[in-house]
Amino acid sequence: MPHILIAEGTPAAWQATRAAYGIDCNFALFAAAVRLHMPGIVCTLLNIADGEALPRGTALADFDGVMFTGSPLHIYDRTPAVTGQIDFARAVFGAGVPAWGSCWGLQLATVALGGSVRKNPRGRELAIARAITATEAGRAHSLLTARPAVFDALCSHIDEVEAVPPNSVVLAANAVSSVQAMATAIPGGGSFVGTQYHPEHTLAVSAALIEMRAAELVEEGFAPTAADIAAMVADYRTVAADPTRRDPIARRGIPEEIVDPARRTIEISNWLRMAVTERQRLVA
Repeated sequence: MPHILIAEGTPAAWQATRAAYGIDCNFALFAAAVRLHMPGIVCTLLNIADGEALPRGTALADFDGVMFTGSPLHIYDRTPAVTGQIDFARAVFGAGVPAWGSCWGLQLATVALGGSVRKNPRGRELAIARAITATEAGRAHSLLTARPAVFDALCSHIDEVEAVPPNSVVLAANAVSSVQAMATAIPGGGSFVGTQYHPEHTLAVSAALIEMRAAELVEEGFAPTAADIAAMVADYRTVAADPTRRDPIARRGIPEEIVDPARRTIEISNWLRMAVTERQRLVA
């Protein structure tokens, strides 16, 4: 059975704030997503944001894949919590281990591989990335197998990929972010695929992220008042608790591909099949 390393990009101090709003740690979100599609998979947590080292006697090459999580950090702020993660990502790519990343994970891989990331001049994208459209390369790529040509996905970001790294191809984009999905072939046999959106998120997580940033979101024009934000949060939580409730689904325009956990996390399933299972076969 594959063994996955989940590289946590959120410092523990930040996670305490997220937990106060009911947001599961990234490890729990990622482990739930991979186990939905591969129940017996082994997942190991490593908090690279806080500089945690691999267990003694363990090497990166011992893992069948590495997953880079989301983070509230900004890759252009070269703090130790950022630069240490860039170094770790480069070590993963140098070891030839297949890697996946969403949101921060995509941005981290982009910079580690020679691309660039900036604050998105079009502003924040939360909580649903609308009309994500597969490129010609994306329609042919196994990462987006079972996705329609145009789809919506859960998201939360204010930064975006400005320039993709060498040997990369953009797989999907929308009006807010020109890189919503990317694949990179790494010299030496490694690979990276990732999304700017969050397949691992749930509507409950999105509700909490909106609630946590309520004051900022009103200032940014995301909603007219705090009451409007609270109503949106309530609708998201209602659907998270009862996916059959059609009224909040219609009111918020939540598509079935987000409500259904298997469809929402399909990119992770595709990565497990196309990269991780193949690596396990080759090293067996």
